[in-house]
Amino acid sequence: MMVTLCKKIAEAKWFQNFIISVIILAGVLVGIQTYGEEVAQWTTIIDAIDWIILIIFTLEVIIKITAEGNQPQNYFKDAWNLFDFFIVAACFAGPFIGDNAEFLPVLRLIRILRVFKLVTALPELQLIVGALLRSIPSMAYISLLLGLLFYIYGAMAVFMFGANDPIHFENLQIGILSLFRVITLEDWTDVMYINMYGCDNYGYGGNEALCTNPSGSPIIASLFFVSFVLIGTMIVLNLFIGVIMNGMDEMKAETEIKAKVERKAKDDGTDLKNEMHLLIDKVDSLKEELSLLSHLYENERNGKPVLQEVYKYKQVNGEP
Repeated sequence: MMVTLCKKIAEAKWFQNFIISVIILAGVLVGIQTYGEEVAQWTTIIDAIDWIILIIFTLEVIIKITAEGNQPQNYFKDAWNLFDFFIVAACFAGPFIGDNAEFLPVLRLIRILRVFKLVTALPELQLIVGALLRSIPSMAYISLLLGLLFYIYGAMAVFMFGANDPIHFENLQIGILSLFRVITLEDWTDVMYINMYGCDNYGYGGNEALCTNPSGSPIIASLFFVSFVLIGTMIVLNLFIGVIMNGMDEMKAETEIKAKVERKAKDDGTDLKNEMHLLIDKVDSLKEELSLLSHLYENERNGKPVLQEVYKYKQVNGEP
Protein backbone atom coordinates (compact mmCIF):
# COMPACT_ATOMS: atom_id res chain seq x y z
CA MET A 1 0.00 0.00 0.00
CA MET A 2 2.74 2.45 0.99
CA VAL A 3 4.84 1.48 -2.03
CA THR A 4 1.92 2.08 -4.41
CA LEU A 5 1.13 5.43 -2.82
CA CYS A 6 4.76 6.61 -3.00
CA LYS A 7 5.00 5.46 -6.61
CA LYS A 8 1.87 7.42 -7.54
CA ILE A 9 3.20 10.52 -5.77
CA ALA A 10 6.66 10.24 -7.36
CA GLU A 11 5.16 9.91 -10.86
CA ALA A 12 2.48 12.57 -10.36
CA LYS A 13 2.81 15.75 -12.42
CA TRP A 14 1.80 17.96 -9.49
CA PHE A 15 4.60 16.52 -7.36
CA GLN A 16 7.20 17.20 -10.06
CA ASN A 17 5.93 20.77 -10.49
CA PHE A 18 6.02 21.25 -6.72
CA ILE A 19 9.66 20.09 -6.54
CA ILE A 20 10.57 22.43 -9.42
CA SER A 21 8.96 25.32 -7.53
CA VAL A 22 10.93 24.45 -4.39
CA ILE A 23 14.19 24.30 -6.38
CA ILE A 24 13.48 27.76 -7.83
CA LEU A 25 12.75 29.02 -4.30
CA ALA A 26 16.08 27.54 -3.14
CA GLY A 27 17.84 29.38 -5.97
CA VAL A 28 16.17 32.67 -5.05
CA LEU A 29 17.14 32.11 -1.41
CA VAL A 30 20.80 31.61 -2.37
CA GLY A 31 20.66 34.86 -4.34
CA ILE A 32 19.21 36.72 -1.34
CA GLN A 33 21.97 35.38 0.91
CA THR A 34 24.62 36.98 -1.30
CA TYR A 35 23.56 40.43 -0.05
CA GLY A 36 25.11 39.73 3.35
CA GLU A 37 24.65 42.66 5.74
CA GLU A 38 21.67 44.03 3.82
CA VAL A 39 19.56 40.98 4.71
CA ALA A 40 21.12 40.26 8.10
CA GLN A 41 17.87 41.12 9.91
CA TRP A 42 16.09 38.39 7.96
CA THR A 43 18.60 35.66 8.86
CA THR A 44 16.17 33.76 11.12
CA ILE A 45 13.45 33.63 8.47
CA ILE A 46 15.94 32.70 5.74
CA ASP A 47 17.37 29.87 7.87
CA ALA A 48 13.84 28.59 8.63
CA ILE A 49 12.94 28.55 4.92
CA ASP A 50 16.26 26.88 4.20
CA TRP A 51 15.42 24.07 6.63
CA ILE A 52 11.93 23.66 5.16
CA ILE A 53 13.46 23.31 1.68
CA LEU A 54 15.91 20.71 2.98
CA ILE A 55 13.09 18.74 4.61
CA ILE A 56 11.10 18.78 1.35
CA PHE A 57 14.12 17.51 -0.60
CA THR A 58 14.64 14.80 2.02
CA LEU A 59 11.01 13.70 1.74
CA GLU A 60 11.42 13.59 -2.04
CA VAL A 61 14.34 11.18 -1.68
CA ILE A 62 12.42 9.02 0.85
CA ILE A 63 9.35 8.87 -1.40
CA LYS A 64 11.39 7.85 -4.45
CA ILE A 65 13.31 5.19 -2.52
CA THR A 66 10.10 3.81 -1.01
CA ALA A 67 8.51 3.72 -4.47
CA GLU A 68 11.12 1.12 -5.48
CA GLY A 69 9.50 -1.37 -3.09
CA ASN A 70 11.62 -4.38 -2.21
CA GLN A 71 14.49 -3.11 -4.36
CA PRO A 72 15.41 0.31 -2.93
CA GLN A 73 18.89 -0.04 -4.46
CA ASN A 74 17.32 0.66 -7.86
CA TYR A 75 17.01 4.31 -6.78
CA PHE A 76 20.80 4.60 -6.72
CA LYS A 77 21.22 3.11 -10.20
CA ASP A 78 20.11 6.41 -11.71
CA ALA A 79 22.92 8.99 -11.85
CA TRP A 80 20.44 11.86 -11.38
CA ASN A 81 19.07 10.24 -8.22
CA LEU A 82 22.62 9.86 -6.93
CA PHE A 83 23.18 13.56 -7.53
CA ASP A 84 19.99 14.45 -5.62
CA PHE A 85 20.98 12.17 -2.74
CA PHE A 86 24.46 13.72 -2.57
CA ILE A 87 23.03 17.25 -2.45
CA VAL A 88 20.62 16.36 0.37
CA ALA A 89 23.28 14.47 2.34
CA ALA A 90 25.77 17.32 1.91
CA CYS A 91 23.22 19.89 3.08
CA PHE A 92 22.76 17.98 6.32
CA ALA A 93 26.47 18.54 6.97
CA GLY A 94 25.75 22.26 7.31
CA PRO A 95 24.80 22.21 11.04
CA PHE A 96 28.01 20.31 11.82
CA ILE A 97 30.07 22.89 9.95
CA GLY A 98 28.30 25.74 11.70
CA ASP A 99 29.71 29.22 11.27
CA ASN A 100 33.29 28.03 10.96
CA ALA A 101 34.89 30.53 8.57
CA GLU A 102 37.19 27.85 7.20
CA PHE A 103 34.30 25.70 5.95
CA LEU A 104 31.85 28.51 5.17
CA PRO A 105 32.69 28.57 1.42
CA VAL A 106 32.00 24.82 1.26
CA LEU A 107 28.60 25.31 2.89
CA ARG A 108 27.75 28.11 0.46
CA LEU A 109 28.84 25.95 -2.46
CA ILE A 110 26.53 23.14 -1.26
CA ARG A 111 23.60 25.55 -1.08
CA ILE A 112 24.32 26.79 -4.60
CA LEU A 113 24.49 23.19 -5.87
CA ARG A 114 20.86 22.71 -4.86
CA VAL A 115 19.90 24.88 -7.82
CA PHE A 116 21.38 22.16 -10.07
CA LYS A 117 18.55 19.89 -8.89
CA LEU A 118 16.53 21.70 -11.54
CA VAL A 119 18.42 19.58 -14.07
CA THR A 120 17.18 16.39 -12.43
CA ALA A 121 13.61 17.71 -12.31
CA LEU A 122 13.35 18.66 -16.00
CA PRO A 123 13.83 15.87 -18.59
CA GLU A 124 14.69 18.45 -21.26
CA LEU A 125 17.66 19.68 -19.23
CA GLN A 126 18.68 16.08 -18.55
CA LEU A 127 18.77 15.54 -22.32
CA ILE A 128 21.05 18.54 -22.86
CA VAL A 129 23.40 17.71 -19.97
CA GLY A 130 23.47 14.06 -21.02
CA ALA A 131 24.40 15.09 -24.56
CA LEU A 132 27.24 17.27 -23.22
CA LEU A 133 28.57 14.44 -21.06
CA ARG A 134 28.32 12.01 -23.97
CA SER A 135 30.24 14.44 -26.19
CA ILE A 136 33.20 14.79 -23.81
CA PRO A 137 35.35 12.02 -25.40
CA SER A 138 34.96 13.48 -28.90
CA MET A 139 35.40 17.02 -27.59
CA ALA A 140 38.71 15.96 -26.03
CA TYR A 141 40.11 15.15 -29.48
CA ILE A 142 38.80 18.41 -30.91
CA SER A 143 40.38 20.24 -27.95
CA LEU A 144 43.67 18.52 -28.77
CA LEU A 145 43.37 19.70 -32.37
CA LEU A 146 42.58 23.22 -31.17
CA GLY A 147 45.54 23.12 -28.79
CA LEU A 148 47.87 22.18 -31.63
CA LEU A 149 46.44 25.03 -33.69
CA PHE A 150 47.04 27.51 -30.85
CA TYR A 151 50.57 26.21 -30.28
CA ILE A 152 51.62 26.38 -33.94
CA TYR A 153 50.07 29.79 -34.62
CA GLY A 154 51.30 31.11 -31.25
CA ALA A 155 54.91 30.16 -32.02
CA MET A 156 54.63 31.63 -35.52
CA ALA A 157 53.16 34.88 -34.11
CA VAL A 158 56.02 35.28 -31.59
CA PHE A 159 58.62 34.83 -34.35
CA MET A 160 56.88 37.16 -36.82
CA PHE A 161 55.24 39.83 -34.62
CA GLY A 162 57.01 39.64 -31.24
CA ALA A 163 59.37 42.54 -31.94
CA ASN A 164 56.66 44.83 -33.33
CA ASP A 165 53.88 43.91 -30.83
CA PRO A 166 55.34 42.89 -27.44
CA ILE A 167 52.04 43.53 -25.65
CA HIS A 168 50.34 40.67 -27.52
CA PHE A 169 53.21 38.45 -28.67
CA GLU A 170 56.15 38.98 -26.33
CA ASN A 171 56.38 35.23 -25.58
CA LEU A 172 54.54 32.00 -26.31
CA GLN A 173 52.09 32.08 -23.38
CA ILE A 174 51.09 35.70 -24.02
CA GLY A 175 50.83 34.93 -27.73
CA ILE A 176 48.48 32.01 -27.12
CA LEU A 177 46.35 34.18 -24.80
CA SER A 178 46.18 36.88 -27.47
CA LEU A 179 45.15 34.29 -30.05
CA PHE A 180 42.36 33.18 -27.69
CA ARG A 181 41.13 36.78 -27.81
CA VAL A 182 41.32 36.65 -31.60
CA ILE A 183 39.42 33.35 -31.86
CA THR A 184 36.59 34.74 -29.71
CA LEU A 185 36.44 37.70 -32.16
CA GLU A 186 36.92 40.19 -29.31
CA ASP A 187 38.39 43.24 -31.14
CA TRP A 188 40.62 40.88 -33.10
CA THR A 189 40.98 43.39 -35.90
CA ASP A 190 42.89 45.73 -33.54
CA VAL A 191 45.53 43.03 -33.02
CA MET A 192 45.71 42.50 -36.78
CA TYR A 193 46.01 46.24 -37.57
CA ILE A 194 48.84 46.69 -35.05
CA ASN A 195 50.86 44.12 -36.95
CA MET A 196 49.73 45.30 -40.37
CA TYR A 197 50.67 48.99 -39.92
CA GLY A 198 53.23 48.77 -37.12
CA CYS A 199 52.94 49.67 -33.45
CA ASP A 200 54.09 53.23 -34.15
CA ASN A 201 51.08 53.86 -36.41
CA TYR A 202 48.26 51.97 -34.69
CA GLY A 203 47.18 50.73 -31.27
CA TYR A 204 50.09 51.78 -29.05
CA GLY A 205 48.84 55.19 -27.99
CA GLY A 206 50.05 55.68 -24.44
CA ASN A 207 52.41 52.69 -24.71
CA GLU A 208 55.01 54.21 -27.02
CA ALA A 209 57.81 53.07 -24.69
CA LEU A 210 57.00 49.44 -25.56
CA CYS A 211 57.07 50.08 -29.28
CA THR A 212 60.84 49.78 -29.71
CA ASN A 213 60.96 47.90 -33.05
CA PRO A 214 58.01 49.00 -35.17
CA SER A 215 57.57 47.00 -38.36
CA GLY A 216 54.35 46.60 -40.27
CA SER A 217 53.60 43.56 -42.44
CA PRO A 218 50.30 44.20 -44.23
CA ILE A 219 50.18 41.05 -46.34
CA ILE A 220 51.69 38.60 -43.84
CA ALA A 221 49.64 39.89 -40.88
CA SER A 222 46.35 39.89 -42.80
CA LEU A 223 46.92 36.38 -44.14
CA PHE A 224 48.00 35.14 -40.69
CA PHE A 225 45.02 36.45 -38.72
CA VAL A 226 42.38 35.83 -41.38
CA SER A 227 43.54 32.23 -41.82
CA PHE A 228 43.59 31.72 -38.04
CA VAL A 229 40.06 33.08 -37.66
CA LEU A 230 38.79 30.95 -40.56
CA ILE A 231 40.40 27.75 -39.28
CA GLY A 232 39.86 28.32 -35.58
CA THR A 233 36.50 30.06 -35.39
CA MET A 234 34.73 28.93 -38.53
CA ILE A 235 35.92 25.31 -38.62
CA VAL A 236 37.35 23.96 -35.36
CA LEU A 237 34.91 25.67 -32.99
CA ASN A 238 32.01 24.56 -35.17
CA LEU A 239 33.24 21.00 -34.72
CA PHE A 240 32.34 21.36 -31.03
CA ILE A 241 28.81 22.33 -32.02
CA GLY A 242 28.60 19.39 -34.42
CA VAL A 243 29.76 16.92 -31.75
CA ILE A 244 27.26 18.29 -29.23
CA MET A 245 24.41 18.13 -31.75
CA ASN A 246 25.35 14.56 -32.59
CA GLY A 247 25.35 13.73 -28.89
CA MET A 248 21.91 15.29 -28.50
CA ASP A 249 20.58 13.22 -31.41
CA GLU A 250 21.96 10.05 -29.80
CA MET A 251 20.52 10.97 -26.39
CA LYS A 252 17.15 11.78 -27.96
CA ALA A 253 17.12 8.44 -29.80
CA GLU A 254 18.01 6.59 -26.59
CA THR A 255 15.30 8.45 -24.67
CA GLU A 256 12.70 7.56 -27.31
CA ILE A 257 13.77 3.90 -27.28
CA LYS A 258 13.64 3.83 -23.49
CA ALA A 259 10.16 5.38 -23.52
CA LYS A 260 8.98 2.79 -26.06
CA VAL A 261 10.39 -0.05 -23.95
CA GLU A 262 8.68 1.31 -20.83
CA ARG A 263 5.37 1.69 -22.68
CA LYS A 264 5.67 -1.83 -24.08
CA ALA A 265 6.50 -3.21 -20.65
CA LYS A 266 3.48 -1.40 -19.24
CA ASP A 267 1.23 -2.69 -22.02
CA ASP A 268 2.63 -6.21 -21.60
CA GLY A 269 1.95 -5.92 -17.90
CA THR A 270 -1.69 -5.08 -18.68
CA ASP A 271 -1.92 -8.01 -21.12
CA LEU A 272 -0.44 -10.33 -18.53
CA LYS A 273 -3.05 -9.21 -16.02
CA ASN A 274 -5.83 -9.94 -18.53
CA GLU A 275 -4.33 -13.35 -19.28
CA MET A 276 -4.07 -14.09 -15.57
CA HIS A 277 -7.75 -13.26 -15.11
CA LEU A 278 -8.65 -15.57 -18.00
CA LEU A 279 -6.52 -18.36 -16.54
CA ILE A 280 -8.17 -17.90 -13.15
CA ASP A 281 -11.60 -18.19 -14.79
CA LYS A 282 -10.47 -21.34 -16.60
CA VAL A 283 -9.15 -22.85 -13.38
CA ASP A 284 -12.44 -22.11 -11.64
CA SER A 285 -14.31 -23.73 -14.52
CA LEU A 286 -12.04 -26.80 -14.38
CA LYS A 287 -12.61 -27.04 -10.63
CA GLU A 288 -16.36 -27.10 -11.20
CA GLU A 289 -16.00 -29.78 -13.87
CA LEU A 290 -13.78 -31.88 -11.62
CA SER A 291 -16.29 -31.49 -8.84
CA LEU A 292 -19.06 -32.69 -11.18
CA LEU A 293 -17.01 -35.64 -12.40
CA SER A 294 -16.19 -36.61 -8.86
CA HIS A 295 -19.87 -36.41 -7.93
CA LEU A 296 -20.86 -38.53 -10.93
CA TYR A 297 -18.21 -41.09 -10.10
CA GLU A 298 -19.56 -41.43 -6.57
CA ASN A 299 -23.12 -41.84 -7.88
CA GLU A 300 -22.00 -44.48 -10.35
CA ARG A 301 -20.35 -46.42 -7.57
CA ASN A 302 -23.53 -46.19 -5.51
CA GLY A 303 -25.71 -47.34 -8.44
CA LYS A 304 -27.56 -44.06 -8.90
CA PRO A 305 -28.67 -42.91 -12.38
CA VAL A 306 -25.95 -40.64 -13.74
CA LEU A 307 -27.98 -38.50 -16.15
CA GLN A 308 -30.53 -37.66 -13.47
CA GLU A 309 -27.73 -36.54 -11.13
CA VAL A 310 -26.19 -34.38 -13.86
CA TYR A 311 -29.53 -32.69 -14.39
CA LYS A 312 -29.90 -32.05 -10.64
CA TYR A 313 -26.32 -30.73 -10.38
CA LYS A 314 -26.86 -28.26 -13.18
CA GLN A 315 -30.13 -27.08 -11.66
CA VAL A 316 -28.41 -26.46 -8.30
CA ASN A 317 -25.58 -24.52 -9.98
CA GLY A 318 -27.94 -22.52 -12.23
CA GLU A 319 -26.68 -24.08 -15.43
CA PRO A 320 -29.02 -24.75 -18.43
